[in-house]
Amino acid sequence: MRLSRGLSLIAVLVCAAGAHAAPTGSSLSVGYVYPAGGQQGATIEVMVGGQNLRAVTNAYVSGEGVHASVTQYLPVPRREQLQELQRQLLVLARQRQGPLNVPRRGANFRRGRPLAPAARKAGTAATVPAAKKPGADATTPAADKPAASATGQAATKPPAEAIAPVSLPDHPMLRGLDQMSDGELQAVAERFLKWRRAQPTPAAIAETAVLTITIDRDAPPGERELRLQTPAGLTNPLRFEVGAAPEIVEHEPNGPETPAAAPVNLPAVLNGDIMPSDVDRFPFRARRGQKLVIAAQARRLMPYLADAVPGWFQAVLAVYDAKGTEVAFDDDYRFDPDPVIFYEVPQDGVYTVEIRDAIYRGREDFIYRITVGEQPFITRMFPLGSRAGAGMASSIAGWNLPRQQVQLGVQPGANIIRHAAWRWNAGLSNQVTYAVDALPEANEIEPNDTVGHAQRITLPVIINGRIGKPGDVDKLRFEGRAGDEAVAEVYARRLDSPLDSLLRLTDASGRMVAWNDDYDDKAMGLLTDQADSYLSARLPHQGVYYVQLSDAQRHGGDEYAYRLRIGPPRPDFALCATPSAINVPLGGVAPLRVHAFRRDGFDGDIEVGLKDARTGVVLSGGRIPRGRDSVQMTLAAPPEPPGQRRRPGRPVIPRPFVLQLEGRARIGAGTVSHPVAPADQMMQAFAYWHLVPAQQLVVASSRSGAATGAAELELPDPGPLRIPAGGTVRVRVKTPPSPMLASVQLELSEPPKGVTLGEVTAAPDGLAFVLKADSKAAQVGYADNLIVSAFAEIEGGPPGTKAAAQRRRVALGVLPAIPFEIVR
Repeated sequence: MRLSRGLSLIAVLVCAAGAHAAPTGSSLSVGYVYPAGGQQGATIEVMVGGQNLRAVTNAYVSGEGVHASVTQYLPVPRREQLQELQRQLLVLARQRQGPLNVPRRGANFRRGRPLAPAARKAGTAATVPAAKKPGADATTPAADKPAASATGQAATKPPAEAIAPVSLPDHPMLRGLDQMSDGELQAVAERFLKWRRAQPTPAAIAETAVLTITIDRDAPPGERELRLQTPAGLTNPLRFEVGAAPEIVEHEPNGPETPAAAPVNLPAVLNGDIMPSDVDRFPFRARRGQKLVIAAQARRLMPYLADAVPGWFQAVLAVYDAKGTEVAFDDDYRFDPDPVIFYEVPQDGVYTVEIRDAIYRGREDFIYRITVGEQPFITRMFPLGSRAGAGMASSIAGWNLPRQQVQLGVQPGANIIRHAAWRWNAGLSNQVTYAVDALPEANEIEPNDTVGHAQRITLPVIINGRIGKPGDVDKLRFEGRAGDEAVAEVYARRLDSPLDSLLRLTDASGRMVAWNDDYDDKAMGLLTDQADSYLSARLPHQGVYYVQLSDAQRHGGDEYAYRLRIGPPRPDFALCATPSAINVPLGGVAPLRVHAFRRDGFDGDIEVGLKDARTGVVLSGGRIPRGRDSVQMTLAAPPEPPGQRRRPGRPVIPRPFVLQLEGRARIGAGTVSHPVAPADQMMQAFAYWHLVPAQQLVVASSRSGAATGAAELELPDPGPLRIPAGGTVRVRVKTPPSPMLASVQLELSEPPKGVTLGEVTAAPDGLAFVLKADSKAAQVGYADNLIVSAFAEIEGGPPGTKAAAQRRRVALGVLPAIPFEIVR
């Protein structure tokens, strides 16, 4: 079997450590965008924090009507630049004789030591040059008076040519220092000199790219994805919101101890970030009778922080009246960490909204958006879904709603769990979640709290109901046969209901057959508080059975809605692919991982393929074998960008394009297909990994390292490569001739247990390598894909230098995925 369009070996070998090749372990990523949204019709400047952004070229925003361009790259400030900033702030503090508190000793400059106290008088807090004469530069030392040394003697002024000028970092927040207020200068000192921080800014957000974003007046409102592109590829996505209300960006200082700014007129969206111990306040005007919804977005903008506990910015909201009395407070909305305050204004006046972190943490990526106004907000909906194609309306309740019903999108063929928001007048409602299924549906009928009043149902069915009051119990009765398998599954928390369900299955005598409290649905990557129940049981005898549903905390109310599926198993699956950005050279190969979420006992093979072959992309290893939950596959890019033609004398810059994958499986007598959803792996609080959904699976390719001749894999078998337990197989890689093939080294990426890569040899027409399966460790019947990575070791610097002796590893790429199976 031959697998072509393989590793771009020839090009990367000819240029050895070419422009595309990078040391292994390098990472391109972004961690925040600030501000994280803008108003329709506006042009705004935003800052994006990340790492390895030095060569950033382009920015992309998903959807229509939003255009982004890169205007500036801001590297990590050098120690000398921060020392110069410290010096200039000290000069301004002395000139103004104000309360500005600038660190003199022990300031954390990320790298290196703080400014040495060379020009300091004994017994003084700091040496600051005297004020300049009119016309002199206020931010440079006085030239007419030498600084004193630590012993009190005049210091000798060094020759001008011996002093290398140091400029401040060209950062938007550092422009016009001499025009800033004392409070603004204090905010600059605390942000850049970081003298109150225990730790410096993490490397993952230390670099900054400045973008200009233009939003069309008719750009559809809602959530978008923003990504940056460098020659190394495309970054992970960041959330960026488009809205209709005016946008306000915080102006430091704006805490409780500073004079209040001019009140904001509503509606408005308030943007800011929280630094350590920071508290931000925004005054606003309100009229008596206004029903205000004050909703924060913090965790939603950045779902998981890898190095913070609980793993996100835990925002806290409060509202104060004109006398400074707290009149409203919230630290979350039900089980959602982002708080929402509902406040009916008692009288005309100026009020203040305050935001902070729950435990006073802070950092550049603690970004927030607060929507304040009489926008529509849905607090409950019933039912939480409908049968596919039925077109049923749901009743809604909440704040500032012009109607009490909404029509759900129930077209067949899409995902079971769906999301929607409704526009009324000038306001867009909050997003609600609902479910659409093909099974028959019925509504719960009260009273049904006891066995005698249990509601009779015929399987299969989906029951729409509520735990309507604290302590409420809903009982359902059905007839079952011995040996039948029954499944009961609750959709509530996954549909934004506060219900913490508890399921019990009993027979007619009251004997417990099965029960479940919480079921962990790994497909719900944003839901950390899993509280839906699922049980599956084989019925022991023929007769009557009861399904009992209650709230595990004995809570209840009109908002405690649910959808309960009861019936025989429905084997099925869902799929997602990580990462959501695939970076691959033209003509080259890149890996991706496809995750399978198997449901109701489905354990068969799943074939994954491209929905649109016109892109020229080739998928290798597109099969998730029986019993596997995830498999690495590879995508090979075409030698030319899809839809773009090379023009003579004009280089073509490849544009990223959206790729769609689909999974198919044989279930019963038919074939079931589902789209592969894009996602990214994100770590929470040092330990927990989650699959966070993205809007698009995007492929970015570059001409760096593009192949001049494609490699081919020659496998001994036409199907999956069969590796005998305790034996070996030999694989050949055919490439055009090159004298540098002997320097290529290969290794297995995430190898399965017991499988190793043996000797690699160079041949006249390519490479050959041996795969071995250990007789004890390798499991017979195990099937997967092998991902083979290529690398080379090169000198770390010019020949003859010390750096040359320190060889470094350079990644060259990967081979197409090799399907294999361990056999006897």
